[in-house]
Amino acid sequence: MTNVLKWALLIGLVGCLAFAVMVTTPSPHEAGGLTIAMLINAANLDALRAGFKTSYQQGLGIASSQYLQVATVVPSTAKTQKYGWLGKVPGVREWIGPRLVQNLEQHDYSITEKKWELTIAVDRDDIETDNLGIYAPMFQEMGASTGAKWDELVFGMLPLGFSTTCYDGQNFFDTDHPVLDANGNPTTVANTDGGAGTPWYLMFVNRPLKPIILQKRKDFTFVAKDKPDDDNVFDNNEFVYGADARANVGFGFWQQAWGSKQTLDAAHFETALAALQGMKGDYGRPLGFTGTPLLVVPPSLRKAGSAIVQSILVNGGETNPNAGAAELLVVPWLA
Repeated sequence: MTNVLKWALLIGLVGCLAFAVMVTTPSPHEAGGLTIAMLINAANLDALRAGFKTSYQQGLGIASSQYLQVATVVPSTAKTQKYGWLGKVPGVREWIGPRLVQNLEQHDYSITEKKWELTIAVDRDDIETDNLGIYAPMFQEMGASTGAKWDELVFGMLPLGFSTTCYDGQNFFDTDHPVLDANGNPTTVANTDGGAGTPWYLMFVNRPLKPIILQKRKDFTFVAKDKPDDDNVFDNNEFVYGADARANVGFGFWQQAWGSKQTLDAAHFETALAALQGMKGDYGRPLGFTGTPLLVVPPSLRKAGSAIVQSILVNGGETNPNAGAAELLVVPWLA
């Protein structure tokens, strides 16, 4: 091989290497110098999706949930679920003669699901230049937001209870829920003492059905539209990631909850406790709530609630008769 031919081959090889560097390397102003661009291929997109999903899962566990303390989760297979049986809480009777079949379809109460979603777009340019560190906190926040949605919905129902009807057609917290007395005559029962201040709630939550129903058909699921030929990539130069769910909330038995806008003090707490402990169903049947109820308050009433049910001494040294009478639950979603 002649020297001329050797030099020609060497120059050609150097030229090819220079071209390869030029087409795969961004300009020096990006990331402060030369960096290799991320290739948009299936393997890299799969790894990217896994990383975003990991950040999302980390966000789900940021805040501990409280909603299960006051709500029963009811799986649903229909868009609208009927709860007519809420109008009849049957009691055991002496078996004399034929069985007495209880009719559970007493009221037309139903909960219709709602769809929920949260979606984030990632610029394709950020992926190609590997500028992805800015997105990890965003996906963690996405997880935190979806993880807190059930708390937001469940506890958001409590203040609505003063103006939203439940299964008997009355507001969930009302002064005249219709029931039948021991003789079968119509009468009314209250589960509120009114007021105009900051609401607080006392509940018995150790029954199979708690005061709030969370009807859930589909929990939040992380999904991605990140194929290079997806319309969102072609039209907007964006890869899209989201989470969606189908669920809604409603009211259970009003007899298990007391809502008050009166001053949270010992006297009003004792009124609520006595009313719930003495609550009766139709025909004067005691509902027999036992155990320790839950005193649910917003952060602004934490000190008042603690003084009533957690302080051992009151009034400068007297024994507190309400110490331990309820468990205090401070809920930031009621702020």
